[in-house]
Amino acid sequence: MAAHSHRPLFLSFPTHHTKIPPPPPPSLPPAAAAAMLRLRERIVSHLLSFSSTSGPAISPLHRLLSASAAAGPISPNPSGFAVEDYLVDTCGLTRPQAIKASMKLSHLKTPAKPNAVLAFLSGLGLSGADVAPVVAKDPQLLCAKVDKTLAPVVDGLTGLGLSRSDIARLVFLTPGGFRRRAIVSRLQYYLPLFGSFDNLLRLLKCDSNLLSIDLDKVVKPNVAFLRECGLGDCDIAKLCIRVPRLLTTNPERVGAMVACAETLGVPRGSGMLRKALQAVAFLSEEKIAAKVDYLKNTFRWSDAEACVAVRKYPSVLRKSKESLKRRSEFLVSEVGLEPVSIAHQPVVLSLSLEGRLRPRYYVIKFLKENGLLHRDPSFFTAVKITEKVFVEKLISPHKEAAPHLAEDYATACKGEAPTNFIFRWTRNRL
Repeated sequence: MAAHSHRPLFLSFPTHHTKIPPPPPPSLPPAAAAAMLRLRERIVSHLLSFSSTSGPAISPLHRLLSASAAAGPISPNPSGFAVEDYLVDTCGLTRPQAIKASMKLSHLKTPAKPNAVLAFLSGLGLSGADVAPVVAKDPQLLCAKVDKTLAPVVDGLTGLGLSRSDIARLVFLTPGGFRRRAIVSRLQYYLPLFGSFDNLLRLLKCDSNLLSIDLDKVVKPNVAFLRECGLGDCDIAKLCIRVPRLLTTNPERVGAMVACAETLGVPRGSGMLRKALQAVAFLSEEKIAAKVDYLKNTFRWSDAEACVAVRKYPSVLRKSKESLKRRSEFLVSEVGLEPVSIAHQPVVLSLSLEGRLRPRYYVIKFLKENGLLHRDPSFFTAVKITEKVFVEKLISPHKEAAPHLAEDYATACKGEAPTNFIFRWTRNRL
């Protein structure tokens, strides 16, 4: 989050040398004015106690509110509170943002409540630059009650182990959820499910609605169903990080995704179910069928071979057509692999063409053409082993016979043409 803002968060106020004119007579009924004064005193009292117990950050707005506690009842501006100007001058919104946001704040008559909210956010550590996007995203946060909503939420989140900086990050991502007290119970459910606060934030960056969806009607039924299908909480967390909307979608649709995975040959309880759901999530049956047909035509697979490939590597359904075409041209036309072999070892399609497949193939080809291999290694084994093992087994033993091999291999892995390989090198990269 930004540390500085191009617009000031707080307005400047006269010094003690400036003569301040007395306030105009109260225009509110006595009972209403007294009630407003009591509310202001409670907010100021809470802000001061919050600052003294939870850290630094006595902002100018804190001082403004505490100084105003001794003043008389607030009288609304006879000409009306200029919400749009307040959003620009105090909150740092652009004029277009302020015009849009002010439509949701037309009921505000004074800056008292927004001032209290801004002071509270400042106490959490949000800077002026942070406040602008927060208010633009959820203008109604400025209408939240500090003592009845925001403070209890912070207390509840602190009780779950979140620090002030954690809470500030949460506000920045989901200001709408922060002004609802239900956020505490929802985080109490999500934190153990996703394993850590950072994992939860990763989801919120992709789907900020997660904290607004009904737990009992949507999220919990989806989680229970996925557990019934054999997924553990760790698998569910990994799945949702890759497909953030999965938990918040209609439970019937989640059931349809599982059914789709089953038609592709990945049953419930399979270790591949998580990846299959990740592949078919929010894809229509028509798109899946079209991609399977493309795979069959591109790799010259039969129906059965295409089914084997998809079952073993469901993510192939998410590969772009251009990516698949290039891999087919290289593996079938250049390396000379049989289509059926690729269907049974489809993980090779997940490997980088320019960063791994080509460089390792050319090392093997170079060694074979120069009589440096005593036995012909499997192409699939050569491309699947780790980098360390590949270098130890196929490059290091040939330092004397092929002194440039290591350097050329490193160059090839960067997608550049090596100088000492004696065959054609293709520089096209994905």
